[in-house]
Amino acid sequence: MAKPNYSFEKRQREIAKKKKQDEKQAKKQQARDIANPPSNPEPPESGSGNKS
Repeated sequence: MAKPNYSFEKRQREIAKKKKQDEKQAKKQQARDIANPPSNPEPPESGSGNKS
């Protein structure tokens, strides 16, 4: 009988866990963005072009 590859299984679990965390983080960030839309702190550039 073949010996189980525990390190492979562990790595797969770690990858799945990280993917789930990333999805959760992205979902939270999206919810924050919807609740608090980012304001534009920079004033519009007026006359910043090439002046000759």
